Amino acid sequence: MASVLKETQSIKEGVTFINAVEVNKFSKLISRIVQKLHLKGEKTFSEEEEEKLQVALSLDKRGLNLVLETTAFVLEQAAYHNIKPASLQQQLEGIHVSPEKAEVLAQAWATAGPDLVEKLKRNIFAPKKLDYVGWQLNLQMAQSSQARLKSPSAVLQLGLRSEDSEAQENVFVEFNHEELLEFYNKLEMVQGQLDSLT
Repeated sequence: MASVLKETQSIKEGVTFINAVEVNKFSKLISRIVQKLHLKGEKTFSEEEEEKLQVALSLDKRGLNLVLETTAFVLEQAAYHNIKPASLQQQLEGIHVSPEKAEVLAQAWATAGPDLVEKLKRNIFAPKKLDYVGWQLNLQMAQSSQARLKSPSAVLQLGLRSEDSEAQENVFVEFNHEELLEFYNKLEMVQGQLDSLT
């Protein structure tokens, strides 16, 4: 399998900080990241916990962020590509993660990976779902300065709902004829792509 972990500048920096963390502390850090990874929009650690971690791991704020982001990125890539633990360990060593840290990450992935993949599958990418669509037509008639002007427009009401809320948020979008036609054509393309996948 081709490596899915590319050695970008931020990955290189993250790996440098990861390699500096004590192995047993890194192991505890990973187990917490794995527990929270599927919760989009929720930080793994509170501000207070991050301050304590900086002291415990002898890292500054930027260093800690790079460790957390790089580790989360590696686990997300492993989940997305469904990488086997041995392959993950090999790829981690390929981007210069120390063998001990690569082994710890691979073991954590072997233990928690299948459960994490299932949780990520259930997640939705968009935080809100379309619950309701309403519409109305507006026609602005002539003004004294432009006697024959007629300006039709359509107003769509999109009722959005978060998964964790009963409240509906309404978004109103106004289109003139050309904009509505362009929007319709894009929806047709989306529909065609969805049809081709099912």
